Amino acid sequence: MSENGSLLAVEDVNAYYGESHILRGLSLEVESGEICALLGRNGAGKTTTVRSIAGATPPVVRSGSIHFRGKDLTDVPPDDRSIGGIGLVPEERRVFSNLTVEENLHMADVSRNKSNLIRRNIENPAETVDVNVIYEAFPRLDERRDQLAGTLSGGEQQMLAIARALRQGPDLLMLDEPYEGLAPQIVEDVEDAIDRINNEGTTILLIEQNAIAAMAISDRCYVIDQGEVVFEGPSDELKADEEIRQQYLGV
Repeated sequence: MSENGSLLAVEDVNAYYGESHILRGLSLEVESGEICALLGRNGAGKTTTVRSIAGATPPVVRSGSIHFRGKDLTDVPPDDRSIGGIGLVPEERRVFSNLTVEENLHMADVSRNKSNLIRRNIENPAETVDVNVIYEAFPRLDERRDQLAGTLSGGEQQMLAIARALRQGPDLLMLDEPYEGLAPQIVEDVEDAIDRINNEGTTILLIEQNAIAAMAISDRCYVIDQGEVVFEGPSDELKADEEIRQQYLGV
């Protein structure tokens, strides 16, 4: 934990794509056990924030700090951040379409070779979750464990992407636009899965353009615009603030 008790603390981060200044002194905190939503229009800087936390490049973080469980992540490589407890389901889902559901889930084991962890000096890796536990959480995937991932529906692929990230045993799971392109009924199924995951102890950072759905499931919200935080507070407070919603979210 950070000194103030937050699981994740992002402080005054400035991030760039080339010379384009995307995040402008952005700060946010995610408390252990909550569902925190990061909202904003397209181009507001949501995905840049997530990629900065995950250590992906681009963008390049030129100043500011990111602490996870009290540890400064500045010099920590992306793979080590993942093994250390930060999971990311990217916007594109990125399942292995030519592998079965089961094979996709076992990809989490590849980077967990014991000698590899020792060589990389990772002292406290998150423990992988047994695949049968994953199937209990996602019964639809259990029914399709021998099916090629590329033949799944969009909603099933999203569930598989979430399930694969959960196999890494993250303390913090970041979901980038998990509802994108999904029918309303499938959105509800994914919401149920997120809620179940959170109730079982995983902290969630939900990045969404679908503000209505995100507010319905989250405890707190951040709204960003042009790389800066313009609102921070309980989700119910944002629901009641029509001016902020219309100006920055269009809802």
